[in-house]
Amino acid sequence: MHRLWILRVRSKTTNCLRLNKMAHFRNFILPVLGLVIGAAGTMHGHEVRPAYLELAEQPNGLIDVTWKVPLFQGRPVQIEPQFPDNWQDVSGKTVSRLPVAIVQRWQVMPGQDALDGAKITVLGLPTKILDVLFRLETADGEASVVILRPESPSHVISLDSRSGSTWNYGILGIEHILLGIDHLLFVLGLLLIVKDRWMLLKTITSFTIAHSITLALATLGYASAPIEPLNAAIALSILFLGPEIVRSWRGESSFTLRHPWVVAFAFGLLHGFGFASGLSTTGLPPSEIPLALLLFNVGVEIGQIAFVGLVFAILSAFRRIEVNWPLWVRRIPGYAVGALGAFWTIDRVAFMMRM
Repeated sequence: MHRLWILRVRSKTTNCLRLNKMAHFRNFILPVLGLVIGAAGTMHGHEVRPAYLELAEQPNGLIDVTWKVPLFQGRPVQIEPQFPDNWQDVSGKTVSRLPVAIVQRWQVMPGQDALDGAKITVLGLPTKILDVLFRLETADGEASVVILRPESPSHVISLDSRSGSTWNYGILGIEHILLGIDHLLFVLGLLLIVKDRWMLLKTITSFTIAHSITLALATLGYASAPIEPLNAAIALSILFLGPEIVRSWRGESSFTLRHPWVVAFAFGLLHGFGFASGLSTTGLPPSEIPLALLLFNVGVEIGQIAFVGLVFAILSAFRRIEVNWPLWVRRIPGYAVGALGAFWTIDRVAFMMRM
């Protein structure tokens, strides 16, 4: 009787632990699914392109203003720069429309204090998921770059502290990939079909080399791709991985499953053009593009490595929990990749047809 009582207690304890683990899992997976589904409804492509504001001081004291606003689904983002009240416009605005942005240029005359201590604000930024790359160039040729974000849409110019700002290009690269959910889903799809660690390293490296090539070519102006068809092609690359994930579940074989690094390289060329939209459209001076390109690409790779590391950390944590997940739970990530790839493909092709 004593042994039977102990066995019953142990059985109840084990069942309670399993129930608690399953409850923790549900508490984790449901918010994640909610975020993914919400992102599917709001994200329409690799459109994590920043706005660009440049103030270039001239020897005569005037300031040349360049204001570049990205287009989302053919419409400019509703934001605008605000300068100090004692700054006056001294020329009319010239407006030009590019395939991915609206560019305005004009001149202003600053007040008595000129640039030092002036507060620059981007109105409407707190309500947008968008950054503004703000570049300042003084009459003596010194330049600095800061990033204005929705939570900090203002910047007070200080001419005495303008060092180390070039690293902001790297930060921009990290943000670009971590906010580009379509790119992350493609990487997740690669992780789901590649089981061997050496092959996974080879596949991720191939993808990195490919998108670095087209990122450099597009940013330096040697190649380009129209943004709307590009977004549709990126979505199609995600959809392409959906059936391959199912084949890997069934133990079947295909060219992609045998040589995933080849497919990763091919689609990496497309994703590289998507990355370039975050840097090449800002309108940086040609002399700054090589350094900006290097730091931006480093930022992209840091973000990609961080995402892969996060996925492996989550998988490791699940293995430690030692719960035998139901089959449908284990296949949620694969179905999410295929479903969102299909959704984005249809959405982006339909948008192109409406244009």
